[in-house]
Amino acid sequence: MKTNFALIILVILLGFLSIGAIFGGGALMISPNGNLLQMPISFLETSPFTSFFFPGLILFSIIGLFPLIVILGLIKKPKCKICEMLNLLKDMHWAWSFCIYISFGLIIWIQTQMIFLKTVFWLQTFYIIYALILLIILLLPPIRKSFSKESIT
Repeated sequence: MKTNFALIILVILLGFLSIGAIFGGGALMISPNGNLLQMPISFLETSPFTSFFFPGLILFSIIGLFPLIVILGLIKKPKCKICEMLNLLKDMHWAWSFCIYISFGLIIWIQTQMIFLKTVFWLQTFYIIYALILLIILLLPPIRKSFSKESIT
């Protein structure tokens, strides 16, 4: 698989994730009672939240806006001192590392939902598989090589 094709797939997957989270999180913030997405407030009975506003804010910002920034990083590969400070995988460009963070963040987000909602929806299974696909693409040798610091400098 060529790097360009894999990178395009990665950007599309992150973009799809981002758009869905921005709309979903935005809808939850606009309608914290869940009516806009037809989610009963009773879903939150076993959670620390009394409305959908804060879960919507988390979804909007972390799963929605954050991937947009990472997409720009994947395409442009800019240097960023703050991002490098947060990069735990020092041999890789920060954008690649942040994709790993997004994948694990998505898994944590879905697992947390499943714990608090005490139920499983098909969409949760879909997004767990989605996160795993992101990880598989990130670990492809051409992608890893393209974002290793040795090949960028």
